[in-house]
Amino acid sequence: MKQLMLGNAAVARGLYEAGCRFISSYPGTPSTEITEEAVKFDEIYCEWAPNEKVAVEAAFGASLGGVRSACAMKHVGLNVAADPVFTISYIGVKAGMVICVADDPGMHSSQNEQDSRHYARASKIPMLEPADSAECLAFAKLAFEISETFHTPVFLKLCTRVAHSQSAVETAPRVERETVPYVKDTHNVMTPANAIARHPVVEERTEKLVRYGCTAPVNRVEMASGETGVITASTSYQYVKEVFGDTVSVLKLGLTWPLPDGLILDFASKVKKLYVVEELDPFIEEHCKSLGLSVTGKELLPICGEFSQGLLREKFGLPGKPARAFPEPVPPRPPVLCSGCPHRGIFYVLQKLGVTVIGDIGCYTLGSAAPLSAMDINICMGASVSAEHGFNAALGKKSQNRTVSVIGDSTFVHSGMTSLADIAYNQSASTVLILDNSITGMTGHQQNPTTGLNIKGDPAGRIDLTALCRAMGIRRVTVVDPYDLAQCERVLQAELAADEPSVIIVRRPCVLLKQVKTAPPLTVDREKCVGCKACMKLGCPSISIKDGKAHVDATLCTGCGVCKALCRMDAFTGETMA
Repeated sequence: MKQLMLGNAAVARGLYEAGCRFISSYPGTPSTEITEEAVKFDEIYCEWAPNEKVAVEAAFGASLGGVRSACAMKHVGLNVAADPVFTISYIGVKAGMVICVADDPGMHSSQNEQDSRHYARASKIPMLEPADSAECLAFAKLAFEISETFHTPVFLKLCTRVAHSQSAVETAPRVERETVPYVKDTHNVMTPANAIARHPVVEERTEKLVRYGCTAPVNRVEMASGETGVITASTSYQYVKEVFGDTVSVLKLGLTWPLPDGLILDFASKVKKLYVVEELDPFIEEHCKSLGLSVTGKELLPICGEFSQGLLREKFGLPGKPARAFPEPVPPRPPVLCSGCPHRGIFYVLQKLGVTVIGDIGCYTLGSAAPLSAMDINICMGASVSAEHGFNAALGKKSQNRTVSVIGDSTFVHSGMTSLADIAYNQSASTVLILDNSITGMTGHQQNPTTGLNIKGDPAGRIDLTALCRAMGIRRVTVVDPYDLAQCERVLQAELAADEPSVIIVRRPCVLLKQVKTAPPLTVDREKCVGCKACMKLGCPSISIKDGKAHVDATLCTGCGVCKALCRMDAFTGETMA
């Protein structure tokens, strides 16, 4: 049956049809929906892991146990998972294992624009790149076949446009696979002696995959003119076909590592001018040049950002299609903390106190935006706590009394715990704020080990953050309500003055959770409001100034009451959640 399907949903369907029985992932845009769709199939055990490293290791354990397995992550998650990935490449697999990774050209929801193809080359693991939803499904199934044929994990690489675009797919029934019996083999223990013996095996495997790629249907030549040839892959292939149609010859690569040397050379010999069209790094281009080919790539096309049909037309000097003009300029709509967001109150207090805030990855990163402007830096998952420790160690007590780190509950479990262990072990007088909103917020409300629910919403084990921090050696652990500005300010000042490590758990659930009951929207008493605009410092999208007075948008306000607590004129009226 044919149906329209998101690329991520098609990957999940392909994993299902291939008989996959185990998936472990950590949510990360644009990869999240792969696992959210896969959990709908009862035949597949699915879970959210604490982080991507754990997800890869769990998936490998399932493969070791004899069942087809997979894991999914975004490109920066692959950084976290790199340690086991490189060694698993040496060990090899018995039952098939697929590592789904989604890159984010254009950085729609990411802190960098890295190209995951480099990981395939560095780890010597084959990589498939689908160009639409149909290929997402087909390549997911093929990945297991390659994995078991060549005894290797296989990368399935998507990008934002492929992951989040819809196209037609043809579904098929699931094919169950026999469990591969586990056989003890001490050569799988990667001591130096065993690893030395495995390295030549990995190199031989790569050579076999190169030969496979030269005849595999996933790499295909679409021959047209002998004047111009284009080598491309993934979503760039779609742009090439839309812009050039059948006027140029195309080598469409589906297996982008290892690259098929013979096929590339043969294609190049049939065209006078050769181009490589690929997003981000000149990965294919540099390989072509290593083969002695003269190709045009990044001297024509940008190394940064997403491609588009318009960009290709511009760079190749082709006439553009007329664009529809809007009668008025479209105002910018930068992302903001939601109305009633529990993070807003604590960031207001941090900004008021003039505290240096070392931030982390999550919804609360938006606390860096004006007017709060209450975050100085963020790096990657878990880095806030480690960086605060180093910052304070470098600058001493003066810094310790004016510096905090902020990290979410899910991110703390992901990679903040070891950073807190560093603080506890080395006893720097650092103050860590865990912003516990009872969910993994920015990626779409996924459960995590602190919520007490699993990926299906069923009861699960729950980490008690207060008990955990104390067990790690932090004696000063306080829980505050971010809607209570006075409490937050009082506790912050006390912990900043303390001469030992401390943790403040800022606890209130995300206001968008279905189980959270909001209060009626507040109103403004225009007689009391003096138009001082103090409430505007919160950056709440519910509040604006109309005719010189504060105004509350009743369609947005959740009645959190933070503005009411802030207003010295008592101009905000109504029942609040605080």
